[in-house]
Amino acid sequence: MKFQGVLPAITTEFTADGEIDHAFVRQHVAWQIESGARAIIPCGSLGEGATLDPDEKVALMRSCVEAAGDVPVVPGIAAASTRTAVWLCRQAREVGCRGLMVLPPYIHKGPWGEMEAHFDALLTATELPCMLYNNPPAYGVDALPERIARLAERHANLVAVKESSGDARRVSALRALCGERLQLCVGLDDMLLEGVAAGARGWVAGLVNALPRESVQLFDLAVAGRDEQAFALYSWFLPLLRLDTVPEFVQLIKLVQVELGRGTERLRAPRTPAAGAQREEALAVIRAALASRPKV
Repeated sequence: MKFQGVLPAITTEFTADGEIDHAFVRQHVAWQIESGARAIIPCGSLGEGATLDPDEKVALMRSCVEAAGDVPVVPGIAAASTRTAVWLCRQAREVGCRGLMVLPPYIHKGPWGEMEAHFDALLTATELPCMLYNNPPAYGVDALPERIARLAERHANLVAVKESSGDARRVSALRALCGERLQLCVGLDDMLLEGVAAGARGWVAGLVNALPRESVQLFDLAVAGRDEQAFALYSWFLPLLRLDTVPEFVQLIKLVQVELGRGTERLRAPRTPAAGAQREEALAVIRAALASRPKV
């Protein structure tokens, strides 16, 4: 399992009666893989994982595994309690997932000692390779580079980090502390070039749900050091990529999918579709970008 390349954090499609649309999920996973995805990440923040019941998460993992074939499925593992998160780790292995993305607990934002014990429990509960997801703005927990390095010393299966603090210096700090011990992934869409320049070789992407070929090409250009071409594509993409960095990112990325004929705006309550001025502004950005969409 290599946490490298474009790794879509997939949205979760729902039926009209609010259940997971497993048929669409399978089609979506297949399309992402055909477009160059190197792994599939369900049950994350963009996948509305916090609103899915544990059994729903396991069923979603299973559908992704069935659709992905030889491509790894790496579900987000998060719950309000460490106990439930440990159960999800074990269930993920049973249904055929080949890696895990481990998150802090939902709701509780305790001192680092409690968060460290939570990660210890998850990493001990599985032999699968794990990527720690650090997103302080979203989860209220900051896994600083030195904290991650200490976890990596204790757990051989902690092999990667998804860095979503918004500070590309974290990538450099992790490289300085851990060398090649950890694989580093960009976690925010609008810092892809900055993260790759600092040494990241994976991208847990969001807009890839609507524009996978553009995402894969951008990543490939960046890693290959083709800076001029990468920046030209990045400049076109940035207005869309920035939709991944606001609190309503789930609604807005699903709106981009709808504009491209890929899915619906159905969300799990309490989320509701983008509305009012935000919706109109987002549609203007989306339609302007699509009107000048490059050929890839």
